[in-house]
Amino acid sequence: MPTDGGLDYFQAVSHGGPVGVGVLLLLLGASVASWTIIVRKSLHLRRARTQTLAFLDTFWRSKRLDAIYTAAEGLPLSPVAQVFRTAYVELSKVTQQQQAVGDTMHDQLGGFENVERALARAANSELTSLEASVPLLGTVASASPFVGLFGTVWGIMRAFADIYAQGNANLATVARPISEALIATAVGLFAAIPALVAYNHFNTRIRVLENEMRNFSADFLNIIKRHIFKKTA
Repeated sequence: MPTDGGLDYFQAVSHGGPVGVGVLLLLLGASVASWTIIVRKSLHLRRARTQTLAFLDTFWRSKRLDAIYTAAEGLPLSPVAQVFRTAYVELSKVTQQQQAVGDTMHDQLGGFENVERALARAANSELTSLEASVPLLGTVASASPFVGLFGTVWGIMRAFADIYAQGNANLATVARPISEALIATAVGLFAAIPALVAYNHFNTRIRVLENEMRNFSADFLNIIKRHIFKKTA
C-alpha cells in the first residue's frame, strides 16, 4: 500500500481473489481483442470504400465489360468489384450457352435470372465478409459492463467479509476496499465504450457499402437487359 494514502492498484487487483483477477483478465482480453478488430476493420473498410469508388469510376467510364473485369481483378477489397466479377463470369457462361443452343426468348429470360441470382449471392457473400468480427464488438459492448459489475459486486462482498472479520467498520476501513472493488466496473466501461462506438460506426459504413452493391446490381441488370438480353425487354 502506498505511504501517501493513494490507491495501490496491484493490491486492488489481488484483493478480489482468483475470481476478481479472472474478471479483470477477461475484460482486458476483451479490450485487446476489440482494439485489434477496430484497427483491422477500420483499415479494411477504408480500403474497401476507396477501391469501390475507383471501380465505379472505371465501370461508368469504360464501354467494355472485359476491360472492367480486368480492372476489377486489381481491386480485391471492393465488394462492388467482386459482385461484378461474379456476375460477369455468370454472364459469360450464359451467353456462351445461348450461342451454342440457340437464342430464344425463353433462354434469354433464364439467362437473365441466372445473372440476377449470381449478383444476389455475391452481394450476400460480400456483406458477410464485411460484417465479419463486427458482432464481437457488439458482444463486448453489451457484456463488458455487466462482467465489470460482477467483479465489483464480488470485490465488495469480499471487502465486507474482511471488514466483518476485523470488527472495525468505519469510513476509513470501508472506503478503500470499495474503491478497489470499483476498478472492475471502470475496466468494464473501458472495454465497452470503444467497442460500442466502433460497432455503430462500422455498421453505418457497412450499410453504405451494402447500398452501393444493391444499387450497382440494379444498374448492371438494367444495362445487360437493354443491351444483351434485348428480347426480354
